[in-house]
Order: sequence, then structure tokens, then C-alpha cells
Amino acid sequence: MKLRVATWNINSVRLRLPLVERMARLHRPDVICLQEIKCREELFPFDAIRALGYEHISLSGQAGYHGVATFSKLPLQQLPRQRFCGTEDARHLGCVIQLPNSASTIAIHNLYIPAGGDIPDPEINPKFKQKLAYLKALAEWSADCPKNEAAIILGDFNVAPLETDVWSHKQLLKVVSHTPIEVEHLSSVQAAGQWCDVVRNFILPSERLYSWWSYRAQDWAASDRGRRLDHLWASPALSGHAETAIVFKDARSWDRPSDHVPVIVDFDV
Repeated sequence: MKLRVATWNINSVRLRLPLVERMARLHRPDVICLQEIKCREELFPFDAIRALGYEHISLSGQAGYHGVATFSKLPLQQLPRQRFCGTEDARHLGCVIQLPNSASTIAIHNLYIPAGGDIPDPEINPKFKQKLAYLKALAEWSADCPKNEAAIILGDFNVAPLETDVWSHKQLLKVVSHTPIEVEHLSSVQAAGQWCDVVRNFILPSERLYSWWSYRAQDWAASDRGRRLDHLWASPALSGHAETAIVFKDARSWDRPSDHVPVIVDFDV
């Protein structure tokens, strides 16, 4: 069967519910993972999501900040939440998706990695210190993930690792999200789990690719000063089953948009 998985930092699911509905009807993902839902679990729009055909919903919510949600057309079972480096923020949600007519499953870990503030110095910026600690803990967890099982980690990683993942490598080297220390930490996460950046299997690393454009730009499309902060990685057992990947840039032009756009990958499972 074909499995379509989408990840999107929605920047408030209640405010941008019409965008979620529009994307779901347009692309018809089997699984949608959202970050920054910015609501407590009891305030999540369950009825609207189920009306789109997603009967299976799992959440890790938080009042006004952070929060991740995974909803699926296929049965899912929630895994224990990982706090990583002691933070109580709602930043991780693990689920196991049950494939139809099969005993096979796919684990999907939905992540919202800390942004890190504005100053890339852990000695004077507690937010940046937290981000590095989170990535370090994530690498340790990643090393323990079974490499022979089908798994995905995805979400807003808040790091643009490649030179072509930012509008100007030189100008952003000292800007949080593209500093060498962040790239090094995220690379350690990837290496520890032997994760494959499947999007870059289809959109080559030589090509510029962004998934986030700041609200501060008067004309984000004209300036095109983006960064690729949103990622979807697959385990060695699953990566070879990826068939296509898109970064749906059109969503940034929709009414009252998120500053992020969806990343969508198809698997033949």
C-alpha cells in the first residue's frame, strides 16, 4: 500500500484549522503530524479533524505554547512521551501506526525541537543551552532506536543543516538555526539513529530548499529568505520505501498562513 505522511508546524491549530482542512483535502495524507498546536488537549478540534476522515488522534498539548498532534486514517497506539533533557514542554509524541491487512507497523515520532532564542551562546542564553541539551539527549535516545524496525522521526527541528537549506550560508553562520554547533548536534542525532533525510533523496542537496519564511518580510516570496527547518527522516528499514517528497510552498501564500509549510512524503509499504 501507499502511505502518505505530512508534517507541518501549524502555529496554532485552532487559529489555522481551515488551512489544515484545506491541506488535508488537497493532498489526502494518511497521517498528519502537527507542531506548535498551542492548545490544551481538551481544546483540540477533535470533531473537525474526524470530519476529515482522521478517526485516530493522539496529542501532547500545552496551554498557549508548543504542543504536538498526530492524527491518522489508520489505527495508532501512543507510545510513552519522551521529555528529553528534563523539559516538561509538550515537544514529543510517539505513535505506532498499524498497517491494514498486515502485522506490520511503523513508529512515527513527532518532534518540536526548541528554537533556541536569538543569541547562539549557551553561556548567556538559557534557551540556546536548552536546545543543545535537547539535541544531545535526542541523539542518545536515537542511538537506542532499533535500526531494523520501520520508523520515522519528523517535525520542526529548528535547524537548517545544509548550506542550501538557508538563503545565505555565509550570513546565517552566526544566526540561531544554522550555526555550526547546532548543525553538528543535529548531525549527531542523524548519525546515531542512521536516519535518512528522505526529502533530500528526491530534492537533491545541491538545490535550495526552504520550509519556513519569516513573518517579518514584507514580501516573503520576493525576498525568498527562507530556511529548511522542517524534516522527515526514516530508519534504515524504511528509507528505501520512500517514493516521493514535496515541500508544499504554496501554503505560505494562503490566507493567515503559518510561517512554515507542509513537508509530505509517500512510502510504498
